[in-house]
Formats: sequence, C-alpha cells, structure tokens
Amino acid sequence: MAKKLRTCNNLEVNLVQHTGHQNLRVSGMVYVLNMRGCPLMSTSFYKSKKLVKEGKAKLIWSHPFTIQLYCATGETKQKVTLGIDPGYKHIGFSCKTDKQELISGEITLENGMSKRLLEKKMCRRGRRNKLWYRESRFDNRGNAKKEGRLPPSVRRRLDVHSNLVTRLMKLLPISQVNIEVANFDIQKINDPDVTGSGYQQGSLYGYENVKAYILAREQGNCQLCEKEYDEQGWHLHHVIPKSKGGTDKPDNLALLHQKCHDKLHRQKLFGKLSEAKQYKAETFMATIRLMLSDRVKQVCDNVEATYGYETKANRVEMGLDKTHNNDAFVIAGGNSQRRSQVFGVKQKRHNNRCLQLNRKGHRPSIRRSRSIIQPGDIFWVGRKEYISKGMFGSGNYVLVGDMKKREYFKVGQVEKCFHIGSWNFSENRKVGNSSQG
Repeated sequence: MAKKLRTCNNLEVNLVQHTGHQNLRVSGMVYVLNMRGCPLMSTSFYKSKKLVKEGKAKLIWSHPFTIQLYCATGETKQKVTLGIDPGYKHIGFSCKTDKQELISGEITLENGMSKRLLEKKMCRRGRRNKLWYRESRFDNRGNAKKEGRLPPSVRRRLDVHSNLVTRLMKLLPISQVNIEVANFDIQKINDPDVTGSGYQQGSLYGYENVKAYILAREQGNCQLCEKEYDEQGWHLHHVIPKSKGGTDKPDNLALLHQKCHDKLHRQKLFGKLSEAKQYKAETFMATIRLMLSDRVKQVCDNVEATYGYETKANRVEMGLDKTHNNDAFVIAGGNSQRRSQVFGVKQKRHNNRCLQLNRKGHRPSIRRSRSIIQPGDIFWVGRKEYISKGMFGSGNYVLVGDMKKREYFKVGQVEKCFHIGSWNFSENRKVGNSSQG
C-alpha cells in the first residue's frame, strides 16, 4: 500500500497530459518561480510546455498551475498591483499589470467556526456538570480580558485575508496592494434621519423595558394570529434561534400568545414570522478595517486603502457586473486590461478535529490518525481522475460523487493522490452576484 499510493503535491507526470481542472489554453496563465522559489512574471501554456520538455523547469503546483525553473534566466518584472475586496462570506482578488489581468477570483469562506464553538461550549458544559467538586472557573479567563483580543471567528476571517496576500505574493511579484475599507453606521442604516443626540437614544429610549417596546411596536397584537392580548399572557419568541446565531436584540424578538407560541413549534410555522436583518457582515467589516491594512503591511510595504463609493462609481462607469472579482479588479486600478479566467476558491477545514463519533445502537467510532485522503483531494484509479468527498469505514474506503450518485473505492485501488490543502482552487466556477459580504 505504501509503495502504491503516492501522496504529495507534485504530480510527477507529463505537463501536457495532466492539467488538473484548468483549461490552460483559455486562461493562458502559467505562474513561474525562479530557482530560488521567488515569483517571476507569468507565462503562456506553450512556453511552459516547452520549458518542461527541454528539462528546464518542473511542475510544482497544479492548482493554480505553477512551474519552477531549473536554470537562471532574465528576471525582468513589471509592476503588479493586487486588489482585494474583503468580505464576511466572500473575498474577491485580482492582480493586474498595465496590459492585462494575471489572476482573478473569489474565495468562499467556510464560516463554520461559530457553530463549532457553540458545540464545543455545549460539550464542555456537559463534562463540567459531572465534575461538581471542582472550583468555579468563570473568573480564570485571562485571555478574554486582553486588550485588542478578537473572537476566534473574527480572527480566523482576518487571517484568511492576510494569508491570501501571502499566497498570491508567492505566485506573482506583487509590488502594491490596494484594499477596500469600509466603516458601516448601523444606526444610520436602520434610521437614515438619525443625527446628533439621536445616536444616544436607541430604539428602547423612553420605554421601561424590552417587552414594553415590543408591545408598542406590535401595537399590542400577536405577530402570528394578529389578535390582541388574552388571559394567557404574552411570550417573547426568538425569530432566529440563539443556537443558529440569533441575538437578544428587540429586532429578533416576536410577541406571541402562549398558545400561538406552542402552535408555532408544533406545526413549524417559523416562516410566517418576519426575520430581522442581522448586521454581522457590517460589524465584521467595521471591526477589521484598520487591522487588515496593518496585517498586509507586514508582508508588503506599499499598501493603499480605497473606499466603496469609489469602487462602485468606477465599476458602473466601466459597465461591469456586481461581483467580488470585478470589484477587486476595479480596486486594483484596472480599466481596459485584458481579463483573465476567474478562479473559484472554496475554503475547507484543513483537519477534522472530531475524534469520536457516537451513533445510537453502535459502539463509539474513534479516529486515531489523520485520514490520508482529505475531502477535495484529487486521486486516480485506473488512470481515471476523481475528487474525494471523504473517507469512511475506518479509513479503508474513499467516497466520491454526491448523495444521489455515490461511488466509493478501496484505498488499495488508489494509484496516486494530489492534496488540495485548505483552499480548493478550480477554474470556471460560477461566481454569484452578491452585493454584501
């Protein structure tokens, strides 16, 4: 098995035969590193093919397609500008020169940190309840009191933005980075006429408590049946449950009769309640807007900030659609340059840290080592290429396909494997139009 399965990031095959999922003749971009591993200007598919055939270069990455030279060449470099459109769920990026765009794409973030932290909190609380003899630990949280500390979910998203710049600087000789910064005024979004002392007088100003405010907002009527107060009294219901990221803000609370609240859960009528807008993306952007520039300055000396109104005006003037990669192209200062093929990058967890799986009626399944083939990895069986969905059966089988059409192979059948890593690059991915985050 160990001799048969090769697991590395070098395909060690002919450049012409295996080009991953990229259409190199369409994009025409192959990224080049010199002998020391420093980035040079990108080249065409034809030139890279010739260099590999003559033994002057080798393939080191296929996603995106990158070669490294064996011999010294002239290292003339053009000015390459990187534009980043930061966001809560998606990040747009674009690198361009005066003549053409070299790389462009959109990253879809994994966004599972908050859910995993809630699950971790639940499991920890359950274990803690069994250790009643231990002293309380709620006063021992020293890290929570550190100045400038960020929540783990925010810190992870910030790290992805800075890691993106580092990765792209390994592919191209970037000399300037332009980043769009934004500071959202959430009170102004809710009330465009707010001014002066109005910022100190929130929605609860003048009301005794939250319940009094919601009674006045709903005019004393139940939000489900739209009838007035009855003898059973009122119940405050979370429109978005706290287990799914909902908050205790008044906008997320609905006023219901007790019988209507029971009916809501019994018949699952959650769609009849109007969900309040969550400003997580706006809050995130306002939190990291200054930190992001400081992080990028650690890897690139020339960093400039742009603003959303400038990006929108320039994009509308050029007649481009509202997508993150188009915004990044405008942020980089692009105008009439020849565009490149768009990369769709999907972030995934590098490791699954769930060590034990408990199923009713089965004994606990305990993972004792990291799976050799991770979800998203490319592997070959009988010279045919597959994309892994994960492993099962104590690591003896590899799953491919979807829930409707599933297929699996024994690990012994796998000839070789290419590890994608935590960022899954793929070309020609459909990138959705999104105006936020």
